[in-house]
Amino acid sequence: MPTNYQLNASETDHRGDSVIGSVRRFVPFLKGEEPALYLTLVAMLFSSLTALAAPVVIGHVIDTGIATHDYRQVLTFSGVLLVIFLVGSYASYVQNKSMGGVGRRVLFGLRNTIFAKLQELPVAFFNQNRAGDLISRINNDTDKLNQFFWQWLVQLVGNLFLMLGIGITMLFLSFELGFFSLLPAFGIVIVTRFVSPWVKRKNLGSLKSLGDISSDIQQSLSHFKVIVAFHRLDYFRKKFLESNEMNFSASVASGLASNVFLPLYGFASNLAQLVALCFGLYLVSQGDLTIGMLIGFQIYVVNFYSPLRQIASMWSSFQLALASLDRISEVLKMESDMIRLEPSEVASLRDPVPVMEFKDVSFHYPDGKNVLNGIDFSLEKGKTYALVGPTWGGKTTTASIMARLYDPSSGAVFLDGRDLRTYDADERAQKIGFILQEPFLFSGTIRDNVFYGNGEFSACSENERDLVLENMGFSKLLARFDGGLDAKVANGGETVSLGQRQLIAFMRAVLRKPEILILDEATANIDTVTEQLLETILDRLPASTTKIIIAHRLNTIKNADGIFFVNAGGIVSADSMETALEMLLHGKRVS
Repeated sequence: MPTNYQLNASETDHRGDSVIGSVRRFVPFLKGEEPALYLTLVAMLFSSLTALAAPVVIGHVIDTGIATHDYRQVLTFSGVLLVIFLVGSYASYVQNKSMGGVGRRVLFGLRNTIFAKLQELPVAFFNQNRAGDLISRINNDTDKLNQFFWQWLVQLVGNLFLMLGIGITMLFLSFELGFFSLLPAFGIVIVTRFVSPWVKRKNLGSLKSLGDISSDIQQSLSHFKVIVAFHRLDYFRKKFLESNEMNFSASVASGLASNVFLPLYGFASNLAQLVALCFGLYLVSQGDLTIGMLIGFQIYVVNFYSPLRQIASMWSSFQLALASLDRISEVLKMESDMIRLEPSEVASLRDPVPVMEFKDVSFHYPDGKNVLNGIDFSLEKGKTYALVGPTWGGKTTTASIMARLYDPSSGAVFLDGRDLRTYDADERAQKIGFILQEPFLFSGTIRDNVFYGNGEFSACSENERDLVLENMGFSKLLARFDGGLDAKVANGGETVSLGQRQLIAFMRAVLRKPEILILDEATANIDTVTEQLLETILDRLPASTTKIIIAHRLNTIKNADGIFFVNAGGIVSADSMETALEMLLHGKRVS
């Protein structure tokens, strides 16, 4: 059964995750960065120790140096404080520099990983997901993760480490004063735990709307000629305005949700300082605390809640990174259902072995009705077959299954007596050529496109390649391009006509000399003279090459050795072109 590859990124919540638990979700992306992380950890330790030591030194100087007017001691400890601050500043520089490198390397590796994963996924995945959203996940979402690793992760972990040290020190110096000073922190942690899933959902909505607007722009620009031809620029503007307004609303909601913590954390910090001051003065009056230690304690309270306020300011980036991680992880968790079987698992007993055979093949798209219902037919080597039938009858789907762009929902397809699923991708691509009605070209030259993916000529010089093309009879076709093989192709082939793109795709497929060549309306946009040239080239293919032609023009299929009528989930052999035409005219349903 075909897999549903639709991306949502809406089911993952991680509602029960703590901050530490959420941070752990990023750990797999840091594999191989252990030396840089250890260096960052050591620098973080020194930075935290300097922050812990400074208030103790200040309190000691106040109680012993200033109180006794021992200014030599004040100057001495001022020098000690200067060294502490210098060590802390250098440690902060080292940890930021180290994590900056980590962030960029993670971004580089992550984009490669996502792109490699996309290459593993079948055609069905790309049919079910919009290109603009995938581009947004590769570019925008990975960049959000990079910003988090580079700018915020080191501060987040460092602040948590520092707050833990300060909290323990405060409780050690005065348990009662430390306990009451930390109470506001416990309150905002509880609130944050309950509010964070809502903030993350708002950020996820913002990212999704950004992916949607990217998809709409990509789709509109890709078909801009159609928009201009029908003079529907107003539709283009209206559609973009709707997407932009949705993105604006989602972004505003995300920003408001992310910034809800900042005033809350600020209030908790002010409340804690007030509690520490009032209760601290009471302890001083009771003789349980010195003035110097009270001032040092106030510094500890400020240093404890200041990281919390920083966490509040970076919380939006943290939640945005978590939402981006969900969208990226959703792609990385996708697995192709087009598995490769071992050759020994299946074999054909026919003699002679058909070049291709369908056995009880059924197929349907996800959440759709069957396009093919238990069909059986076989193709012999060296013959030409035509697939005819009404639009949406299943011709292109049948051809796509032949090329293993899709696997059957049930049944099996055999190539040279072996299940098609037993061939690896390289072997299958070499044996089966597929020329689409709307071919895609890569930026470069015509030479680059003609020899694209053909390992047989990878070690040949340009002169040797040109000689091969001449021997194949491509010279007259190439003469139709200004610049011949060196003619430039740009922007996915938009710089050349559709007919010229089909010519290039035709040469690219024929040059591989496949066992099976599938032409899906491959000559629909080519003039009669050029079509005759292509027929001449087809005649020069090896006699064993089997050709499968999908066409609506009857002159294209008049010389076919066999004609199959495809409609309503079935395939039957038509005795002649006249029979096929009769079926087509009467819309015959094949049972």
